Amino acid sequence: MKFTKGIVCTTALAVSLLVGGQVQAGVEIDPATPDYTKTIGVSGNLDSIGSDTLNNLMTFWAESFRKQYPNVRIQVEGKGSSTAPPALIAGTSQLGPMSRQMKKVEEEKFEKKYGFRPTRIGVALDSLAVYVNKENPLDSMSLPEVDAVFSKTRKGGHQDISTWEQLGVTGQLGKMPISIYGRNSASGTYGYFKKKALYKGDYKNSVKEQPGSASVVMGVTEDLSGIGYSGIGYRTSGVKALSLAKKQGGTPYAPNYDNVLNGQYPLSRMLYIYVVKEPNKPLPTLTQEFLKFVLSKEGQEIVVKDGYLPLPAKVIEKQLQMLQ
Repeated sequence: MKFTKGIVCTTALAVSLLVGGQVQAGVEIDPATPDYTKTIGVSGNLDSIGSDTLNNLMTFWAESFRKQYPNVRIQVEGKGSSTAPPALIAGTSQLGPMSRQMKKVEEEKFEKKYGFRPTRIGVALDSLAVYVNKENPLDSMSLPEVDAVFSKTRKGGHQDISTWEQLGVTGQLGKMPISIYGRNSASGTYGYFKKKALYKGDYKNSVKEQPGSASVVMGVTEDLSGIGYSGIGYRTSGVKALSLAKKQGGTPYAPNYDNVLNGQYPLSRMLYIYVVKEPNKPLPTLTQEFLKFVLSKEGQEIVVKDGYLPLPAKVIEKQLQMLQ
């Protein structure tokens, strides 16, 4: 999804809201989160290239930011986290949203171009969810079971799981083969899930790779036997987000805000925006103000509305310090 000339049309936003997530009950902004203070002299063009997971958030942030500064033009393109580093290096974007941290080789290429490392700004929290169809009676899995469903190498130590019956599901669905949906290799979510849920193992060849998070959720919605993974912001009424246990036989925890903050949900992560910032020099005004807005009360309210999880005020304070 790409919005040119900074004009995010109403129809596009409506579509994004339809495929986007549902607000998590009970999630509130930290009251110590700072309000955004509008300043003068903010104008120009801003380009964002990177994560599909962050695509809706970047779009909503851009639209709200432009209400503050009508002379700003913002373009948002979200095809996967792996597209962010090359765009920053080539200078075709000022913002590089990523749902994972840059790999060492990506940072090295960046440093070779600029002579310094990229600056990583945390902008939201996410609980990467494992989804099943809403009609599926399954409520929880362990990470070794998740690995046994998605991975052909099964480094979690569990025997292969290919039918729902092996997960305790009875009846007609129990005898059905599990239909697996996932992301393509350009996705940061693909890499994160591979590292954390597959213990750095390899995906099964039967995984139906999708170009975006919304496609994964839609696939599971339309497939009673489906299972897939995606950021919590893409949850819809057609799917169920499973509770997950770190170990076989362990206590499963739901992918909610409290369990992310206390570290009990095993697939929680930070979402980032990478920028080109020279050491001991502030960011360009437009980039800096956009990130200040993202890290403000107004920006974090958008995080919640899009179904993701806001940053605690102490974390926000640290991110803001990196902008100076």
